[in-house]
Amino acid sequence: MKQQLAVVQCTSLSLPDENKVQLDHLISQAVRQGAGLILLPEMCLSMDSRQYQNLANDPATIEWLADQATRHGVWLIAGAVPQPSPGNDTRVRSAQLVVNPEGELVARYDKIHLFDVDVNDSQGSYRESDTFSPGSDLVTVDTPFGRLGLSICFDLRFPEQFQALREKGADIILVPAAFTHTTGKAHWEVLLRARAIETQCFVLAANQCGWHDKKRQTWGHSMIISPWGEPLAKLEDEPGVAVFDIDLTELKQIRERMPLIRS
Repeated sequence: MKQQLAVVQCTSLSLPDENKVQLDHLISQAVRQGAGLILLPEMCLSMDSRQYQNLANDPATIEWLADQATRHGVWLIAGAVPQPSPGNDTRVRSAQLVVNPEGELVARYDKIHLFDVDVNDSQGSYRESDTFSPGSDLVTVDTPFGRLGLSICFDLRFPEQFQALREKGADIILVPAAFTHTTGKAHWEVLLRARAIETQCFVLAANQCGWHDKKRQTWGHSMIISPWGEPLAKLEDEPGVAVFDIDLTELKQIRERMPLIRS
């Protein structure tokens, strides 16, 4: 089993098939560098809300992820892809999907905190709740690399969610995102490092980058952070991969020397 973990940074546009070509190249690049677990950004298959219903209802969406995982023999986590909402809600869910090397969907987390904000950028206003229904359940999943705690993008601003994941036994917290250029420049790294320090977890953050249409620009700067809050590997503002061999012994030592959760 490959022991290195990777975050992928991409510039997803509208058409899923074109985005799959870019992702295939980046996933292969991460595998060549030895990655055994690969995290993809939020809405990696399309950043166009007009595509979301089709992606949510098409079995080929998960089949493509399963094929990538089995072909490369890796754990593949699709930061967020649209999936159907329960009940009669016509909106979709922003779902983080965890696929094992056998192509099995072993965990799903539905984004809890939706990005309904006003930002001083070209788009100006974001209302995810128009398109997505919120999830409610915290999710962790055991892997050969440690226990993963799942989150998506705007969740990063809610430390209580990350603390709850730590209390559920998370060793590594995943943060796939499409953090805007404006908010990312101001807050992305400081929030990631704070969440790592508070939870004493490794944090893997895979962000979108560049321009997705005439109005929407994301920050990039994907990174892997230690439980001490140190960036171990990071990207800038272009598509690429960052890979690092995480050692859970370091996590154990930090927690023993500075116990934040006491029985």
